[in-house]
Amino acid sequence: MALVHKLLNGTYILRKCPKPRVASFPFLGTRFADYCSSSFQKPVAAPGKASSQRKTKGNLEEHHQREVALEITSPEDKPEISFDKAIKEEMKDHFRRLKDDIVKYWIGPEGRPLHEVLMEQAKVVWQFRSKEDLDKWTVTSDKVIGGRSEVFLKMGKNNQSALLYGTLSSEAPQDGESGRSGYCAMVSKIPRGPFEMKRSYDWSQFNTLYLRVRGDGRPWMVNIREDTDIIQKKDQMYSYFMFTRGGPYWQEVKIPFSKFFFSNQGRIRDAQYQLLLDKISSIGFTLADKVDGPFFLEIDFIGVFTDPAHTEEFAYENSPELNPRLFK
Repeated sequence: MALVHKLLNGTYILRKCPKPRVASFPFLGTRFADYCSSSFQKPVAAPGKASSQRKTKGNLEEHHQREVALEITSPEDKPEISFDKAIKEEMKDHFRRLKDDIVKYWIGPEGRPLHEVLMEQAKVVWQFRSKEDLDKWTVTSDKVIGGRSEVFLKMGKNNQSALLYGTLSSEAPQDGESGRSGYCAMVSKIPRGPFEMKRSYDWSQFNTLYLRVRGDGRPWMVNIREDTDIIQKKDQMYSYFMFTRGGPYWQEVKIPFSKFFFSNQGRIRDAQYQLLLDKISSIGFTLADKVDGPFFLEIDFIGVFTDPAHTEEFAYENSPELNPRLFK
């Protein structure tokens, strides 16, 4: 009878013991809610202690609600991504640029009156005064074939020039294919019009390339490419040497277009052709003097001008044996 009496009293205590709500402690789960069923009586806390427990409980609930609010993103806050809208905006931009080109064409070359363009004796094509001017150029080195040369391009002092610098290494890559290495280059990007149509520079009224540079005494190769869509001509270019003096002073370099010699796939050809100045695609600078070590080239601007004292049309001799197509 005594055992039955104890069991009945225990069941009565368990019924009186309130279960904690799961909503109050969602991070503890249902197991904590059933924990009270294993105790016979809930302990009674002191008044001060009970108030601190209530504050702690409120802080926990507030912290949990804040975490839930961070995890769940409202549908109104989600960014709207519409590919159709992006395509429409892109098409509008291209048509706007096409309209500007048509208006400029009716006004004259490059949107200027024809008589003003014909009377022009000098023109700055590239200058370096902002980050946008650097974005018109790209740099490359023999790293693309496994070499160790490094080249970088950044704005110069007071944002008044472009500084091309790096380290040249003539060590050949250990790939079993390349026997030579050691070059760094800076090349202008091909200008693009509306709908990504290629554009070209027309320098037919000028006869000399004009640069203001400051270097470290190394010789550079100036390369000019013609605008062409023929695959067989993609490796053709016209080149000439540029010798820097070194030191802190700027130097003005003038190279007549008649001096540029023709090369294909890096080899100078016996048959030489004259550079077509009305279809210029890009210009570049290459360093490959086989002298390992750091280098730099600072460029203020690149332009073209007409030298009245220069009357030479082509500096290289051709013959029927070297270039029979010119003598047909």
